[in-house]
Amino acid sequence: MRDLTTTSVTDAVFEQMGETPNPRLKQVMESLVRHMHDFARDVELTPDEWLKAIGFLTKVGQTCTPARQEFILLSDVLGFSALVNLLHDKTAVELGTESSLLGPFYQQNAPSFALGDSIAATSDEPELLLYGQVTDKTGKPLPNASVQVWQTDAKGEYDLQKFHGEQMDMRGNFRCDSEGRFHFRAVKPLGYYIPMDGPVGALIRAQRRHGCRPAHIHFLIGADGYRELVTAIYLADDEHIDSDTVFGVSSSLVVSPRDNDPDAPIKGIPAIRYDFRLGRAADNETGRVGADPSQILSMAE
Repeated sequence: MRDLTTTSVTDAVFEQMGETPNPRLKQVMESLVRHMHDFARDVELTPDEWLKAIGFLTKVGQTCTPARQEFILLSDVLGFSALVNLLHDKTAVELGTESSLLGPFYQQNAPSFALGDSIAATSDEPELLLYGQVTDKTGKPLPNASVQVWQTDAKGEYDLQKFHGEQMDMRGNFRCDSEGRFHFRAVKPLGYYIPMDGPVGALIRAQRRHGCRPAHIHFLIGADGYRELVTAIYLADDEHIDSDTVFGVSSSLVVSPRDNDPDAPIKGIPAIRYDFRLGRAADNETGRVGADPSQILSMAE
């Protein structure tokens, strides 16, 4: 037996983990322990602060449901999701359109629509047309590429917030035509506060942050042989376009609707054209950064 000190306890943990058979698990856990111990020593963490952190993380877990992922939200507001996304992009053999965050409101079983349909189940709000083309990095069209979209409604709410997973709205799946073209109708989304009624919202308020995301529309685009693209387009006129609370905006993804767009496949409504380019996929391609909230627990098994 040896007496532990504030520095030797780290080596003692490493010794006990030394026989971990999975080399990647061993590498990740050793680094995690090293950084956690260094953090505690750096800030001279007190027992009361440690207990408050345990309580906070417990509340984050208790807030999660099949329709709400508070831990992904926590990762988002700390910029951790954005960092993982940027690291993921560095593994690509070829990049196309810039990626953005999947976020905590994705659902994998959204309804399928025909090109030109509206993703709004019912709405009295003015319509918005989204259209464009999916190509490879050189501009070659990708026929029948899949396009998944989801967004808030005109009041800044996702269906998961309004209906708690019992009803879908403002989301849908499309197939591009033989030239990789797509178009669909929606409403102009509104920027919104992240869920502020849970522990992550309390943290945001304690940090004097506004907690707002600029208005945006999510896209998840795929084609055989190409790297799946998770991205979003952001509306330029939103007041929080330069201060997204989850750090998801890139300048190349900022757009503005056009009235009387002569190239729009449906006339008479404001339109946004955005063309997406996909990079080639690698053989050992890793998964997307995020998931349907209902999938998270099964991923831990």
